[in-house]
Order: sequence, then C-alpha cells, then structure tokens
Amino acid sequence: MADRTAPNCHLRLEWVYGYRGHQCRNNLYYTAAKEIVYFVAGVGVVYNTREHKQKFYLGHNDDIISLALHPERVLVATGQVGKEPYICVWDSYTVQTVSILKDVHTHGIACLAFDLEGQCLVSVGLDSKNTICVWDWRRGKVLAVAPGHTDRIFDISWDLYQPSKLVSCGVKHIKFWSLCGNALTPKRGVFGKTGDLQTILCLACAKDEITYSGALNGDIYVWKGINLLRTIQGAHGSGIFSMNACEEGFATGGRDGCVRLWDLNFKPITVIDLRETDQGYKGLSVRSVCWRGDHILVGTQDSEIFEVVVHDRNKPFLIMQGHCEGELWALAVHPTKPLAMTGSDDRSVRIWSLIDHALIARCNMEEPIRCAAVSTDGIHLALGMKDGSFTVLRVRDMTEVVHIKDRKEAIHELKYSPDGAHLAVGSNENSVDIYGVVQRYKKVGECMGSNSFITHMDWSTDSKYLQTNDGSGRRLFYRMPSGKEVTNREELKLVQWASWTCVLGPEVNGIWPKYSDINDINSVDGNFSNQVLVTADDYGLVKLFRYPCIKKGAKFRKYLGHSAHITNARWSHDYQWVITIGGADHSVFQWKFVPERKSKEALHIAPQETLADSNSEESDSDQSDVPEMDSEIEQETQLTYRRQVYKEDLPQLKEQCKVKHRATAMKKRERAPASGIKLHFIHGYRGYDCRSNLFYTQTGEIVYHVAAVGVVYNGQQNTQRFYMGHDDDILCLAIHPLKDFVATGQVGRDSSVHVWDTETLKPISVLKGSHQLGVCALDFSADGRRLVSIGLDDNHTIVLWDWRKGETLSAMRGSKDKIFVVKINPYLPDKLITAGVKHMKFWHKAGGGLIGRKGNMGKTETMMCAVYGWSEEMVFSGTCTGDICIWRDMFLMKTVKAHDGPVFSMHALEKGFVTGGKDGIVALWDDTFERCLKTYAIKRAVLAPGSKGLLLEDNPSIRAISLGHGHILVGTKNGEILEVDKSGPITLLVQGHMEGEVWGLASHPHLPLCATVSDDKTLRIWDLSPSHCMLAVRKLRKGGRCCCFSPDGKALAVGLNDGSFIIVNADTLEDLVSFHHRKDAISDIRFSPGAGKYLAVASADSFVDIYNVMSSKRVGVCKGCLSYITHLDWDKRGKLLQVNTAAKEQFFFEAPRGKRQTIPASEVEKIDWCTWTCVLGPSAEGTWPVISEVTEVTAACLSNDRQVLATGDDLGYVKLFRYPAKGKYAKFKRYVAHSTHVTNVRWTHNDSLLVTVGGGDTCLMIWAHELEGLREFKQCDSEESDIESEDDGGYDSDVTRENEISYTIKALSANMRVMTGVKPHLQLKEPSVDERPPVSRALPQPEKLQTNNVGKKKRPIEDLVLELVFGYRGSDCRNNVHYLNEGADIIYHTASVAIVLNLTTSCQSFYLEHSDDILCLTINQHPKFPNVVATGQVGDAGDMAATSPSIHVWDAMTKQTLSVLRCFHSSGVCSVSFSATGKLLLSVGLDPEHTITIWKWQEGAKVANRIGHSQRIFVAEFRPDSDTHFVSVGIKHVRFWTLAGRALLSKKGVLSSIEDARMQTMLSVAFGANNLTFTGTISGDVCVWKEHILVRIVAKAHTGPVFTMYTTLRDGLIVTGGKERPSKDGGALKLWDQELKRCRAFRLETGQIIDCVRSVCRGKGKILVGTRNAEIIEVGEKNAACNILVNGHMDGPIWGLCTHPSRDVFLSAAEDGTVRLWDIPEKKMLNKVNLGHPAHAISYSPEGDMVAIGMKNGEFIILLVASLKIWGKKRDRRSAIQDIRFSPNSRYLAVGSTECAVDFYDLTLGPQLNRINCCRDIPSFVMQMDFSADSNHIQLSTGAYKRLVYEVPSGKQITEQFHIDRITWATWTSVLGDEVIGIWSRNTDKADVICACVSHSGLNIITGDDFGMVKLFDFPCLEKFAKHKRFLGHSAHLTNIRFTNGDRFVVSAGGDDRSLFVWRCVHSLH
Repeated sequence: MADRTAPNCHLRLEWVYGYRGHQCRNNLYYTAAKEIVYFVAGVGVVYNTREHKQKFYLGHNDDIISLALHPERVLVATGQVGKEPYICVWDSYTVQTVSILKDVHTHGIACLAFDLEGQCLVSVGLDSKNTICVWDWRRGKVLAVAPGHTDRIFDISWDLYQPSKLVSCGVKHIKFWSLCGNALTPKRGVFGKTGDLQTILCLACAKDEITYSGALNGDIYVWKGINLLRTIQGAHGSGIFSMNACEEGFATGGRDGCVRLWDLNFKPITVIDLRETDQGYKGLSVRSVCWRGDHILVGTQDSEIFEVVVHDRNKPFLIMQGHCEGELWALAVHPTKPLAMTGSDDRSVRIWSLIDHALIARCNMEEPIRCAAVSTDGIHLALGMKDGSFTVLRVRDMTEVVHIKDRKEAIHELKYSPDGAHLAVGSNENSVDIYGVVQRYKKVGECMGSNSFITHMDWSTDSKYLQTNDGSGRRLFYRMPSGKEVTNREELKLVQWASWTCVLGPEVNGIWPKYSDINDINSVDGNFSNQVLVTADDYGLVKLFRYPCIKKGAKFRKYLGHSAHITNARWSHDYQWVITIGGADHSVFQWKFVPERKSKEALHIAPQETLADSNSEESDSDQSDVPEMDSEIEQETQLTYRRQVYKEDLPQLKEQCKVKHRATAMKKRERAPASGIKLHFIHGYRGYDCRSNLFYTQTGEIVYHVAAVGVVYNGQQNTQRFYMGHDDDILCLAIHPLKDFVATGQVGRDSSVHVWDTETLKPISVLKGSHQLGVCALDFSADGRRLVSIGLDDNHTIVLWDWRKGETLSAMRGSKDKIFVVKINPYLPDKLITAGVKHMKFWHKAGGGLIGRKGNMGKTETMMCAVYGWSEEMVFSGTCTGDICIWRDMFLMKTVKAHDGPVFSMHALEKGFVTGGKDGIVALWDDTFERCLKTYAIKRAVLAPGSKGLLLEDNPSIRAISLGHGHILVGTKNGEILEVDKSGPITLLVQGHMEGEVWGLASHPHLPLCATVSDDKTLRIWDLSPSHCMLAVRKLRKGGRCCCFSPDGKALAVGLNDGSFIIVNADTLEDLVSFHHRKDAISDIRFSPGAGKYLAVASADSFVDIYNVMSSKRVGVCKGCLSYITHLDWDKRGKLLQVNTAAKEQFFFEAPRGKRQTIPASEVEKIDWCTWTCVLGPSAEGTWPVISEVTEVTAACLSNDRQVLATGDDLGYVKLFRYPAKGKYAKFKRYVAHSTHVTNVRWTHNDSLLVTVGGGDTCLMIWAHELEGLREFKQCDSEESDIESEDDGGYDSDVTRENEISYTIKALSANMRVMTGVKPHLQLKEPSVDERPPVSRALPQPEKLQTNNVGKKKRPIEDLVLELVFGYRGSDCRNNVHYLNEGADIIYHTASVAIVLNLTTSCQSFYLEHSDDILCLTINQHPKFPNVVATGQVGDAGDMAATSPSIHVWDAMTKQTLSVLRCFHSSGVCSVSFSATGKLLLSVGLDPEHTITIWKWQEGAKVANRIGHSQRIFVAEFRPDSDTHFVSVGIKHVRFWTLAGRALLSKKGVLSSIEDARMQTMLSVAFGANNLTFTGTISGDVCVWKEHILVRIVAKAHTGPVFTMYTTLRDGLIVTGGKERPSKDGGALKLWDQELKRCRAFRLETGQIIDCVRSVCRGKGKILVGTRNAEIIEVGEKNAACNILVNGHMDGPIWGLCTHPSRDVFLSAAEDGTVRLWDIPEKKMLNKVNLGHPAHAISYSPEGDMVAIGMKNGEFIILLVASLKIWGKKRDRRSAIQDIRFSPNSRYLAVGSTECAVDFYDLTLGPQLNRINCCRDIPSFVMQMDFSADSNHIQLSTGAYKRLVYEVPSGKQITEQFHIDRITWATWTSVLGDEVIGIWSRNTDKADVICACVSHSGLNIITGDDFGMVKLFDFPCLEKFAKHKRFLGHSAHLTNIRFTNGDRFVVSAGGDDRSLFVWRCVHSLH
C-alpha cells in the first residue's frame, strides 16, 4: 500500500527572475545594507548585487502591489491585493515579519508611506472610497481613517518638515491632509489659473510647505500650502510616474524613458535618457527611481531593473530582467544543461542559466508564444504559437529552422519523442499532429480522438505511444507515429512513460482533493528517481507529492510565492531544481530541491517563516495511520454552541414587538411582586465539554463555572458566591497568576470575556468585539498583563489583549480545526502556543498580527492540553492517545505514554507536572517526564467521610486539575469537583448532573429535599438544608423527564423516556412498582392530593393515564389532546385534572375516569388547585413575554401561599410574577443564571427556597426567597419589566421640540424661500437691440451706484474679520454656558462659533474651526487641563469623512485645537462630558441608536462605545469623582453606566422601591456624595437615586420641566433651572443644599411671562444662567441681582436688518416680534421694542430720524427714532411685507409684499399714509427693492429670478435696457441682474443666494446664501462663478446682510441660528 504521508523532501526558493513594473510604481529602493528591495508576484525580494544573492520575504498570500521603505532603511512595508488584504512590515536583513496590519482595507493596498520618525505608516486602499488609514504600525493600531477620494489615489507622502501633515494625489486631484486626534481632514489643492486641473501621479515634500508633484502631461507642479505656485513645464515628455527625494535633491522618472535629477530647489541637474543607452529600446517606460549617492536605481514597465552610476551615466547596468506584461505559459528545460527556456505573450523567448541566475539569450518572435520543447539532443527549440503555428529555432544562435502553420487555434503543448525522431504538437483544435524531425518537420500523422482542447502529452520511453489529456478531463492513448487511437487497454499494461506531465491517470490520482471534480491543476512533472511529483495550480501553490500517489486526497507539502495561477512547472534535467512560471505575474521562480537525506540536516536551519503555514502544511484529508478519535473528543469537536436567539438581539426584538403591541401596553399592568429571590447554591460543574476550568484562589476558595455563573466556593463553610455578569454559557476560565482575578469567556453573537475579582465579584474589564459565537480558551501571561483568547468562529481566531485597557494587541486566524488550549510563554510574553484537533502551533506576535508555525511531528495528533516547562523553549502537550509530547522550540523531541485514553488536563509545578486523563487517574511526574512519582485513582473506596455527595462511578474522566494548599483539585466529566489529599483520601465538594438535559424536578412535601431526574439516566435526591449535598443517586435504564413525591413523601414516581414509569421508595430508591404502557416519553407525573390515591401520568403521545396507586391498576385515560402534554395539576379535592399541551391548549379532565370537562374561564379561577404548574390560562396570561415568538415559558410554579408565580423560559430567565398574572405583559422581576432554557421550577414546602433546573446547563440552582420586609435594601439583580409605561410625566413643548428637531448639515440645506423659474447663472441672455459699437460716441455710462464717500480715495475691501456675535443657542441646547478663569470670562456658543466673552472688557473672541452647528459644550474641570473645552457638532453620516460629526477639544484662551474626534454618531453629537481626571471624554450621538462613546481625547482613541437607548438621550455626565461611572438621561430613560476595560455595562434605574413611581422623561442630572444621583424630570420632580435604585422623589422642585442641573465641585451645592412663571416665592432658578432638601429661589428679571432656564453654572458667589430666550444672565447669590450679559433674538429667522446712515448702530427685526437696536462700539443691545407680531422688514429714513417696519401680517409701522413713538401705521395687504424702503429724497415709502406688489406712499401727506400708487404685473413675490439716486426709479428682485425696474411714483414698468443701463442706484441689495451674475455659484441647485449688499464705495458686493456662507466679491460682478472669499460661522440660511456707514463693518443676520454677526472690513492699502 502506498505511503499516504507527505514526502520527506523539500523545495526551497532559490531565485526569482523579474520585477513587478506593471501597474505599480515607487517600489524599488536601496536598503541600509546597499541591497536592493523590490517585489515580484507575492514575494518581497532583497537582492544583493555584489554577491548576486537573493533573500525572500514570503509573508503575503496574494500579489504585492505597494512598498515603502522605513526612514532607517532596514524595515520594509508591503501591501497586497485580495479580499482581506493586509500590510506586512518586515526586516530586510532577516526577512522576518515585524508587524502585520489588517482588518481595515478591502480589495488591496495601493500606496504606503512611513513618516519621518518612522513611527507611523499611512496606507491607501483600493476600495471605492480609496480609504486612507494611519497606523501606529508597531502596535498594529489604527490611529485615524478617512475616505480618501472618489477616484484612484496614486501616491501619498508625509510632509517631512511638518508633523502630522500628509499629501495625497491621484486622478484629477491633490489633497493636503492634517492629522489631529483621530481625524484626517483634507483640503483640496487649488490649481487656480496657474495650471490645468489634471491627474497627479507622484509627489515629494520639501521644506516651507512646498510640495513637488509629477503630472500626467509631464509637467511638474510646485505647491505652496494648498495653492499651485508654479509649474515646470515639459520636465518629461509624458506622464511622470515616479519621484524620489534624497539628500542631494530629487529624481524623477517618466513614461518617456528619461530619468532627471534636480537639486533641492528643483533646478535641473542632468537628464539620463535610457532609450538612447546600449540596453535601451523604443517604448522603455520608467516606473520607479531611487537615488542614493552616486547610484540610481531604475525600474521599468517591462520588468527590468537598471543601475546607473551618475558619472558614467551613458552605461547603465541591467541587473534584473523578466518577461514583460502578458501571460507566461511556455516553459522547457534543456535535456543536458542547466538551462530553462520560457516564452510568453510578450512574444519573446528567453533562455535562463540556472547556475548563474541570469538571462543569457533573448529572441523576439512575431506571435505570442504558448508552449516550448527542446529536442532530445538539445539542438532544436520548438515554440507553439497562439495563432496555431509553430516555429523551430536552433538553440545555439536562435536562428529559425522552420515555421509551420497547420492550425488556426493556439498550440498548447508540444513534445519531442525520446528517440528524437518526432515532434508531437497539440492544439486547441482537439488534435495532435505528428511531425518527422529528420524530414524537415513533415507532418506524418494525426491523433483525432479528443473532443476538447489538448492540455498535456507524454511519450513512452520507446517512443511508440503517446498519452494525452484534454480539457474535458479525458485521458487517451495513441500509437506512434501513425496517430491511431489505442482502445484495448491491455496493450498498455507494460508501457513505460518517458516523462509524466499529465494531470490524469492512476499514478497521479492523489493530486486531486477527495471530493472535487475541479480542474485547477495546470501542470505536473514527475521526478521518477526521487519518487516525487511537483504540481502547479490556479491558486499559486506549488505542491510536492509522493510519486506515484494512487489514492485521492494524498498528503503534500505546499509552497507559496506565485500570486495567482501557475501555468507550468518542470524539473531541471538533473532534478536539482524545479522551475515554475506564473501566468499573470509573468515571473520565473527557481526552487532548489532538498532530498530526504539532506532535509534531516536542514532541520537546524530555521524554516522560512510565512503567514499561511505554508512551510509544509499537509493536506487536510485523513491519514491512514491516525488512531480513532476518542468518543468524548469527537463529541466535543462537534459542539457548535450556536443559539437560535442571542441575548444581544433581545433589545431589538423587543423594540420590534413593542411596536406591534403598543395598544396592549397602554393598559394598566399588574405590578411586580414585592418579594424577590437570591441565588443561594448551585449543584453543578461544567466538566463535560470544558477543561482546566477549576482553580484555587488566593484565599483558598475554589473558583469554577457552570451555566452562566462564575462560582467561588468556600469549602470550610460550604457556601458559594456568584459572579453574575455573563448572560449565556461560560465555556472557559483562566486564573490570573496572583490568583485574585479570573477571566471567563462566554457564548454569544459578539461574545465577551469578563475579567473579574474573586473577592468583590465585580467586573474589572469586559473584552468584546473580537469573537463570534463564543470564546473557548483563555490564558493569562505570567506577568498578568496580557490575556489571550480563542474564538469559536470557523477560523478559531486568536486575540491577544491588554486586558486592563481592553485593547486588542494582536489577532489572527488560529486554525480551521478546533483549538482546545492556548498558553502564553511565561518567559517571553510575545510567544504563545495553541493546540487542538490535529495540530500544535507555535506563534509569535508581530504588530497587530500573530505569526504561527506548525510543530514538526511525523503524524499530526490531536492535542488536548499543553503547558510550558522550565525554560522558554520547552513545551509539553497531552494527546488524545494518552501520550505526552515533549517539544523543544517547534521540534518534537520525544513522547511518553502517560494515560490510557486522552490526557485532558495538565499542570506545571515548581518541580514537575501533574496530569489527568480519561482513565480517571491523577499522575504526578518529575520535571522531565522521566518518572511517574505517584498516581491517585479516583474511586468510591477512597472517598473521605466529609464528602458532600457520592461518586457515580469509579475512575471518572478527569477534565481539570489544579494544585494548591497541599491538595490536588480535580474536576470530572460527570460534574464532580474533588479534592485529593496528597496522602490519598478524596473529598467530594460539589457535584451536579452529567451531560444531558435535566427536566425532572420535585420538592418534598414536608422536608427540605428535592429530587431530580435527567437524561443522564440518574435519579438523584438533594439535601437543600445547609449541608448542600447529594443524598442518594440511582442509575436508571433510561433517561427521565419528570418525577413527583407522594403526598406523604414516602414514595417517588419517576417518568422515563421510553414511555414507562416507576415508583420507588423515596429513602432507598428501590423499585416498588413499574409500568410500561406508552411508547413516547412520559412528560409529567403527579400524585393526587390527600392520601395520594391516584397517580396521573402524562405522556408525549398526548394521553394522560390515571392509575390507582393502591391496586396498581390503570383506571382511566384522558383523551382528546392534539399535541404532547407539557403540564399537569390536580385540584385540592383530587377530582379534577388541569392539562396543558404543546399546542397551547388548556383542558380539564375528571378523575378517575378521565372524562373531559369544559369549564368557563371565570370558574377556573374559583377552583381551588392543589398546585399550579401550568403556564396557560387567564391567571398566567401575563407571564408570556412580548417576544413570545422566540421564547416559550417552559415551566411555572405557584408558591404555597399563592402570592408569587415563578416561571422559567427558553432564554434562561427565572421570573417572579404577582399571582394571578392577569392581562398581558405583567411586570416582573427577572434573574439570569441559567444559560439556556430553564426546564423546571419548584417552591419548597414552606416557600423558603425556589429550586430551578436548567436544560442544557445541567444545573440545579437553589434560590433563597426574600420576603418584602426582610429584604435589606441592596442591589437587586432583577431587571424591571420589558415595556415601559407610556405615561412619562406629561408633555412640554420645549422638550418635544428638542426631541423632534432634525439636525441637517449645511451642505444639504434646501432653499429657504420657495422660488420658481430658472436660476440667473442658467438663464440665456438675450442680446440687447442696441449693442453699442466699441468706440462709443454716446455719453459715458453713468455710475452704477451712487457712492457716498466720494471725497475719500476709494479702497476695495480685502477681507472680513469676525468682531462681534449677538446670539446664544438656548432654544434647543442645554448646559452650554460656563465660567472660565475664576469667573473672569464666560463661554457659550451659537451657530458654528464658540464665543469666549470677557466680562470686564465685553470683548469677544471666537473658536471658528467647526464646519457646522455646535450642539453641545463642556469644560474640563480638572486643574491639569485649565480652560480645555470640548464642543460637538452636527454632521452627516458617520463615515469618518470631513462632514462626519466631530468633537473638537480646544484651549479656550489660545483657541488652539488640541484634538479632533471624528465620530460614527451619524447626524450629530448632542452631549459631551469630561471625566474626573479630565483624560476621558464621553459623547452621545443623535443617531437612531443614540450611541454612547468614551474617548481618550488626547490620543484621539476610542475607548468604548455602546448603543445607548432607542429614544433620544439628552444628557450623559460622568460622576464628578469618577473615570468609570456616568449616568445618561433621556426620553423615559435613566441608566447608570460603568466602564470596564473597553466595555460599557449599564443598569436601568429601578423604580419599584417607591410605590407608584413611574419612569418619566428625564432631562438633567446632578450628583451628590455617597453615590447619590439626582435627575430632573419633565414633570418638575427631581428623582434621587442611590446606586441605581430610586430612594426619594423631590416633588415639584419646579412647576415645569427641570431642564438643567449643576453640581458645584467646591461645596457640593446644586443649582437647578427649569421652566416656570416667576412668583413671590418661586422662580426658574433654585440653589439647593447637597441632599436637595432645602432650596432658595431666584427671580430672573427678564419681564417674560414664563422663564425657561436651559443652562446653569455656579462660580464664586455668582450663578450664570442661559435661557430659552437667548439671554445669558448673571445672578448674584447674596443680593439676587440680575445682570444680563448677552442678548439675542429668541426666535428666527431675523429677516429685517438695516444700518444707520451715519452711526455704527443697526436695527434688526425678527419672527419673535421684537425690533432691537444694537451698538457696535459698545458691543451691546441698546434697546428693544415689542411689536406683538412677527416683523419681517425694517429700514431707516435717509436722515436716520424715522424707522419703517414691515410685519408678517401685511401691516407696516413708522416710528420716530428719538421718542420711539408710532408716527403712523397702515395695513393694505394680507401677507408678509418682504422689504420696505424710504426714497433718497425722503418723500416716498415703498412697501413690497408677498402679494406680488409694491405700494407707494407719499410721506409728505402726513401720517394717515394713503397709498398713491402701486407696481403691478410682478411675476412673483418681491425680495429686495432699491431706489435710484434721484428717487425716480425703483428696482425689484423677485421670486421668479427676474429683476424688474419701475418708475416712481407712477408704477410703470421700464423694459428698455438702454434706459435701465443709464440709471444710477442709491443702494444695491438685489441678488439678480447682469451686474451680479457672478455671485451665483455652481452648486446652487438646491439652495439660493438669499441676500446681497454693495458697499458704499461701490467696489465690493457681499452675499449671504442658504449654506450659511458670507461671500465677498468685487462689484460689478459680471463673469459667471466669479472669484470670491468665503466666511463661515452662520448656520444654514443667511437672511440679510448690510454694510454699515463708511464700509467699516458688515452685519449679517442668521435664519436658523437667530444670531447677528458683525464683521470688521479690512481695506486694501492701495
């Protein structure tokens, strides 16, 4: 029988011919050792030119396409293509991996660059967004990620002179990036007029913000900052592909084949034209240059590498060549010399010397070459072409012998016969032609048998036969030379084949996988003398098999290197080498063959390290000599732990169901019961599928796990304490080296590992986000700092954690097969081992990845356990056959037989080892496993008297073993925990059922006992009193599902799974009687009450049999159920049976005959039931959960006092309800400890305990019942019920508005005015009739605009600087006003500006870095971070682009940005808060999940993030004394959060402790000492919480919602602010003591009917208040005096704006019905007038003595400025007045309205204001109006994008352009007209220019638009899309804009932000 193991020989990569020049650039460099580094296919090559040697880096598994050299020039980073591409950083000296960077990019990695220090690496992906990622590459951590560009990026570089700046370039763009926090922010390069916008291919950075870049047209573009400074034209003839900077200057290389050198200022030094040199050729194209000293490396498109010495630049050395682009298929080896011939689609044939590793000849043919063969004498070389011809050349001088074309389709294979007489040529036309060599290649035969193209051929040694393979997978034989097909196979029995290159045939069956019919193997070649076979396939794998290999799925060794398909593989003539050629990578690989005898010596050479254990992985099929797998292990390997429903999915499911059940949820629901339960003791230990999960703690207690509970057991007191943090099965447990912390891993969709303290039982860190399905193995490092975990996903991912920080250090796919154990090397924490099914792997950390190698052993065995020995390289592992393997490094030294059957657990001691196996024996060994010192057999005979139970069988399988405190601790598969004394006696401590579901449970009628029966075929009796032990056990012949005590407790009935049942004596468990009447399992069994005369037995075949116990006869059968029976109950009289079935039916039967009764629901409640264990019926209706589609209530039991109904369900919850639970969704208390379904629950006879059993987790749990009065007030584990009640404390308009407001980013804002018509820049201009001749004799054109300061020299305005902002965002933001600098300054925000106001000077300074509206603001109170502010803004989707929401952390005094945090909170950030130390920042998003995120803001690192709540969260704040605890409040929500490592754990507030408390909408939060929390509600109450339990309610702290609370850190006093009417004793502002018991109210003297406080802050003796009405007020604590610091309009938009004709004051009129007068020099509001109606337009008269105001209701008012008296008012229109203007001669008033009209009034006729005329035929509403300087004309801009001119006062329209052009205007505020066509930008399709104003000098026009931008243009502005400057700050929609007199200032009015911005004008000097 052929050997089915892999061959013992090896291949070692010796040389790679070629260089990847196509589709790659900048990939060729000198290393520090003067070697050359580049890549080919999937291999990184380091080539030493002096010694002509190559080293290879093989860590990639697909094509490498990018390379970067570290600044120290030893390390190299390479990036590959693929679905999950990764980056490797490796050492060019040792070619070992240093770091792996993965899990960010998809498709491939296009560019890489190191920064100057070499600390950071930037990479660009090939995905659709061309994602840019910055890495801390040593740690494998992502620092920042951002979408790069919509089109390809070709190059990226760090600015070497400015830290954290980068430049990227590509298709039609260049971008300049800055890195701050975790945000990469781009600015696009401005090409301007200096150069054309075009594709930039490469770049280099120089000092002083200069960047040089090479463009597609051959120019070099020079950038300064982001602007194009100049271009160097024609630097190259066409595209510049590569640019390299060095000390001397820059080298560039282009498509024109030239290399140019430039000095540091980019002055040309020299040109080297490679096309003109000896080796050059037409079409040479340079892809990569590298200049070092006097050497230049050049890589070309056609895979050559040149080295040029500068002073001899005409003679470049050609140091590497390869085939050019195009598939490479042809390969032949010389029959007698070490030569290989290749031919490719690039039409060249090349001859390579295998000894000199060089190209020795090359010849170009006319056609692409597809195959080659050398004649036996080595004289002729035959080449088959793609066009169906073939050519024969002389090898000596490459001259042609013949060229023959007999076929039209490609020739795929040709071969000379061994005697040299014939040449067989196989074509794609399904035939083989035979030619005679001597007859000058005359055709002598033809083989016609195939019906598909010919793929392979072989001759027999005597040249008489030919075998062929074809594309359809057939193997045919022909007689030679005639070509007749051989059909009789007998004839072929003795044929010897000269070569074997066929892929079909019995000899090569083994190269195909077992069950595949794929044809992906392209080439094979047999080496008969060494009996090996080499194959090449489509996946880039070269494999070695034994030859012959008869059986499918043979073992092999595999080698990676080629990236994609390998087209051919051949042995050299003397079998020294294998040559393989790649199709797509067109490279030639030469492998050295290491035969068996040599490979023994080669073991001492470290194998080439690779990622995908490619060294020599055997294939995955079974081996003939592998022992049978042990049944236990087999079982365990197949466990998947998948869940139908994961607990993580419940909140979403609940949400979905809630929507469905809204209506029922409105009804009043039953309250939860008053009493609760507490877990007291668990019988059980998880041994059946877990190992090594049992340890001694520091204090000598024992820690282990079962179900979802971590258990700490105290042997002295026989008590247990529990860690309840998990919510599903725990599968593994590891203990910290100090034995005080434990790590446990659980099942889950996103499964978590908890590290917790065995003393306090509190979680220290929760590790999430890296494992799917579950965590199956854990280990701590020896220093306790690291933790490694293994996932249950298909790849068994390995993750190495810094567990305290919760960070993953590294992660990697572990193995396809299950991993059982992982261990970190105690001496080198960067190394670890994993062992499992058929493997043992040795790993070391490399950056963010791990590199693994398989252990070298003959046959692969399954390893069950492993430990490190006494030195770093010694490892000991236990196998499934009972051997111990001893390893040194990766090599197996020897094996020792230790146990019969698998070794499941081992433990290293100081001087030896202890092992435990399936044979039930514990063995102690010396430190070399030479001697077994002692063995302990686990037997009943040696059980000590103090045992807490009984051993079920002798020698149980041992699954865990651990030493300490003079004992050996042993855990068995049967669920027992034993303590073995060194002297021999064994004590049993804890036990539970074995594997198999536990369903049967009965409690004794008058003793504290219970009985259980399980599928593990045992019946057990447990003592529930303090001794907690198993009293008796009996084995049954079948598993059982139910049991019941008789009413006197003497007998016990047990129902079995085969349909039989037995009654046994309850003390001795001996049989009394047994019956077998049914086929299906017995599902429930019950004695009738009283004397226990009858026994009801329910079975799964839907019958209930009633037996008379005394006579042992069946007396009745209850029929009529449709499905199997699930529950049974008797009534008190023993006459009536209640039955539940699986079809959710509830039936009643009369005993003893079993007649069915129908009883109305109302009567059922009156019946006195003896027990209630049913789950159906009205009194149990409320127990069914909202998500009853995915979970069933499996069990119930009513307490004997009939108060509490306990239930168990499929999700593992135990719940308590008040009985009867009528109505849907009753409230409950819920407890998690069981992992999957709870199968049964029972109260003990006196209700003091509740006993529950779990199905899959085999546990028996005992819960103590705590009655209401006795429960000391402590944290209750229970969660409140599922659906919140709907009444949330009322309605408030402000809260509703804040909740429902939808924040959109400015860029998406639509137009504010609904306009119709064509936008101005899209209108076609009609040529006017009288176009004047160029030299006009007419009068010169008059001024467009009357200029008011004619006397002075007119100067244009260059820039605007923000001087003042009047406004504060109080209407929908809160807690956003703070003191700074001991109260000298205050900080607040409006629009996208944060404002710092100095209270003494009233000067404002601004932080202007936000790109959109600020929504929240907080200051850092820690003294280490003075004046540090965080502000969060609105944003678009959270894709990390520049429009994503972000948080800026900045210094309030210097306005320096300290960090920018880009968030995934789509739509915006609504709350921020600093932690106590000031280092962490908490943020809450406006996204639908209301995500909560914690940041380390200084690094920009995200620490943790979690879904917050389904509805809006308003505020989340850290406790002022904590870095880990915070509270969030929102719509019907308050949660208390803890940060553990990187996980956020939360508890809902528990209200049940206060009668009738209900969850209201919570708006604000404050804190007190001793863990007190105060939350302000919508109803005006304040809730007081201790931990997370409500302890008190301060009723009506305010009469309306409590919007804001502030905790003073200094003295603990609390300030609250709310909404209420000012009264004598109450106010909207109150100051409270620390406990919120006493308060003092303050009145805000604002004159409002209702005060609404939105923000409070307390300083020294002062309280700062921000109100809903945009005022900021300072209140003195002593005298209660109010000082208004900031005023603003409370409701917008502010439509009306006008500036005084001569003073620096201006008026604004807004929707809030006020007109306000503002003074710029005084920086304050001088006056305000309440009009009672929203105002829309306002204007000063020319002298400034009158003001006209237009209202929204169509009325207008004229006031006298001096007295503010009304001079006149009139209402002639019904809809809003849009603009109102006095004529320059003060005679007329023009009023323009939405009713498409302008009315004229003559003011000289007095205040009765009669209309004298109006303009008609206006196509749409009027927007702006301007009078001419002589008051005779008026121009209107209208909503139809039309500008019209009318005569005043007649109202006649003027249409002649000639006339219009001659008018001089007094003012210009129109956005329409040819003079201002340039103010309309390209992207105004959704949004408009709303307002404009021309300066008094007539030289500039300023505009405001829907995007909130202020833009400054020159006037007139006649070219479309004119150049301009833009100024940001406003929110969306600017409503109005004006210059003040003398053009000193610009005032802009905001729509959405209700703010007024005053900008100072900077005039140019000339």
